[in-house]
Amino acid sequence: MTHDRLDLVSKLYQPSGWPRILEAASGSPSGAPLVVDLDPTTFCDLACPECISGKLLNQGRFTPERLAALAEELVALSVRAVVLIGGGEPLAHRGTRRVLRILGEAGLAVGVVTNGTMIRQNLTELAQYASWVRVSVDAGTAETYGRFRPDRKGRSVFDKVIGNMRLLAAEKKGALGYSFLVMSRQEPDGTTVTNHHEVLRAAELAHDIGCDYFETKAMFDDDHHIVQVPRTMLDSVDRQLAEAARLESDRFQLVNSSTLTSLRGHVGPVQPKAYDRCRVAELRTLITPSGVYVCAYHRGNPLARIGDAVTDDLATIWQKSDRGIVDPSRDCRFHCARHRSNLELERIAEGTGEPPLTEDYDPFL
Repeated sequence: MTHDRLDLVSKLYQPSGWPRILEAASGSPSGAPLVVDLDPTTFCDLACPECISGKLLNQGRFTPERLAALAEELVALSVRAVVLIGGGEPLAHRGTRRVLRILGEAGLAVGVVTNGTMIRQNLTELAQYASWVRVSVDAGTAETYGRFRPDRKGRSVFDKVIGNMRLLAAEKKGALGYSFLVMSRQEPDGTTVTNHHEVLRAAELAHDIGCDYFETKAMFDDDHHIVQVPRTMLDSVDRQLAEAARLESDRFQLVNSSTLTSLRGHVGPVQPKAYDRCRVAELRTLITPSGVYVCAYHRGNPLARIGDAVTDDLATIWQKSDRGIVDPSRDCRFHCARHRSNLELERIAEGTGEPPLTEDYDPFL
C-alpha cells in the first residue's frame, strides 16, 4: 500500500503514535513531541536573496557536545522522527554526522533538508541513517541556480550540488528528493527574473540523478504568507509538470506541495483559523541554537519561544512550557501545512475521527 508523503492527516492515525495523538486531541499537554525539527546551526554557506530565514542566519550554533547530548535526549523522550533543518545549513555543523549516527542507531526516523553543498563530507551517515534527504535546488541549470542560490562570493555551485546528489543516490538507503521552489523577483532595473521555466528540465534532471521524488512548491514571504504569482506562471508550471508525468514510476514521484494547490484554487495569502489552540504543537516542536519554539513557522519569534536548549535539557523544557502561548486564530493567519491536521484532531476529540491504522508507515506528521 502506497501513501502520499504529504498527506499529513492520515499520518495521525498510525498506531505507535496513537496514544500521544489522543492526548493532543483531548487538549491535554503531551508527555513529549512525536516529531522534532532541529536546527544544528544558524550558519549557511549560500547567500540566497529570497531566504526566508535570512535575518536569523549566523547567530550561533550548538557545541558538538551539546548537539550530541540533545540527540540522546530526543531518544530518551521517545521522539519518533527528527528533521535536521534550518535556519542555517544543517550539514555545516561538524557535529551533525554524530547526531545522524545516534538517532539512526536508536531507530529514530531522520529527515534532512539541505542545500546539498556538503553532502560529500556527510555521505556515509546520510546514506546509512537518513530516512530521506531533500535538497533545495530550485533550478534546472547552473545559470538560474546562480541567480537564486549564489554562494557568498556570488558564484553558482550547481554542478557541485548535482554531483553530490549523484553520490548519495548511488549509496542511499532512504529517499532522495529534489525540491523546486517556484520563484520570481523584480530587479532594480525593472526586469523580472524567474526560475519557473525550468521545472521540466529540473524534473528530468532529478530523474536522471536517481532521486525518488521531485517536489514543487510556492514561495512564502517573510510572514509565511504564500506569495501570489501570475496565472501565466502557474499555467506554465502545470504544463511542465504534466509533461514530466511521463517520468513517474514506482521509483520516481512528482510531489505537489499544499502551497501550489492553494494557488491553483485561488486561495489568498491569508488562511483563517477558527481555533485558539494548536493541538499539533503538542506533537511537534522546533529546537534551534536561539531557543525552542512552538513550531517552525515561528522560528525566531520571541513570543513563541518556550525554552533554551543550549542551557536546559529537553525533558525539563517540555514539562515546564506552555505550548498554548500561540493562538492560531490570531498568530497563524498564514498558510499552515498542519491546519488540516488540527481540524482532524478536533474531529478525533469529538469522536468523529477514523479508526487507527493497523501499521505505521511514516512518522513525519
